[in-house]
Amino acid sequence: MDMRAFYQKLKQIEESISEPHVVIVSNETGDGGRAGVMTETPKSVAARMIAEGNARLATKEESESFREKALEAKRQVDQAIAASRMQLTVISDADLRALRGAGRPGKS
Repeated sequence: MDMRAFYQKLKQIEESISEPHVVIVSNETGDGGRAGVMTETPKSVAARMIAEGNARLATKEESESFREKALEAKRQVDQAIAASRMQLTVISDADLRALRGAGRPGKS
């Protein structure tokens, strides 16, 4: 492999990517890589994977769909974390009446 040509190709690919982070889609590889797996990466990593033939840039629609799914997954995790922090206290009816009565001034 001509290393000079590889790094020129790598530089061209990286310069053609305008965003700092892009979504790439993996290609099937001989060493067990699965096709169709989407990942968001820095443009330098994306350029290397594209130059090596391990991935391709995702289309605009694929990128939007991936980011929407990631945002929804994050929202669900945030809700689960918030729910796990919620504390409940179970009290008996007698305790509830005592608490309600403690807030009222007593009769003299």
